[in-house]
Amino acid sequence: MLAFTMRRLLATVPVMAIVAIIVFSLLYLTPGDPAAVLAGEQATAADIERLRIALGLDQPFLTRFGQWIGGVVQGDLGTSVFSRRPVMDLIIQRLEPTIALTVASLLIAVAIALPLGIIAAWRSGGIVDRVAMSFAVLGFSVPVFVLSYLLIMLFSVELKILPVQGYVPIAYGIGPFLSHLILPALSLGIVNAALIARITRAAMLEVLNQDYIRVARAKGLSVRKVLLKHALKNAAVPIVTVIGISFALLISGVVVTETVFNIPGLGRLTVDAILRRDYPVIQGVILVFSATYVVVNLLVDLSYGLFDPRIKY
Repeated sequence: MLAFTMRRLLATVPVMAIVAIIVFSLLYLTPGDPAAVLAGEQATAADIERLRIALGLDQPFLTRFGQWIGGVVQGDLGTSVFSRRPVMDLIIQRLEPTIALTVASLLIAVAIALPLGIIAAWRSGGIVDRVAMSFAVLGFSVPVFVLSYLLIMLFSVELKILPVQGYVPIAYGIGPFLSHLILPALSLGIVNAALIARITRAAMLEVLNQDYIRVARAKGLSVRKVLLKHALKNAAVPIVTVIGISFALLISGVVVTETVFNIPGLGRLTVDAILRRDYPVIQGVILVFSATYVVVNLLVDLSYGLFDPRIKY
């Protein structure tokens, strides 16, 4: 296990290096002069030249990249062009809302998808299966922002039981924290639950047709034991894999959801940085998202051995 973990960690180095090169190149791949774009239409030639020097655009690409990557290794992601604050400070400041939304959405998705997929597989071909899969198709087809506005209309505008927008840190109380988190987490959770439910059903169907499941049924074991103890554990590897894949969907969904619900997280920070063309912030956030996804994939791979004893590292 330790040797496998070390090999996987070493394998992430070239991946993150490629990501870093692409992220840093965004500034240079932008059409036109980035300094002129950032300075605005009213800027003089002298203003643009000063900004070019401040951004290091007057230096060769490799020199500038070496300086930037050296700072990244030390935890320095640069300085925001708009606020003049360190990018790392901006990311840390916006970290709590994004983590809370991501974790809550994933918990909701798993809580909805696993029972739905298991029941659909157990009652394959019946009305329960068709209803469950219709929900899965509908949930995966509806854009997250459309679902967000529908939930706002229902629970905030019509029923008036949940706030429309905003975020309250957990330090200000569990009640206000959860009341502001429910709608955005539910929006993201339902969308991701659709994919997880479909994969859960497919994995469970394959396992339920195996001989050892027929033997378990012949022994008179309860449906609960057959489904949860024997079938679900053996179908866990593809389910865990798709949950890891769903994390990537959450990253993209967070950007949209935080904008709709006015949540001051990393997604909103990304949108604001794009609108302001704040390239250091865009580079920093993309790099953090990429590193997080690589770590999640590593954890998913390591978890395979816990569910399937045939997998050895």
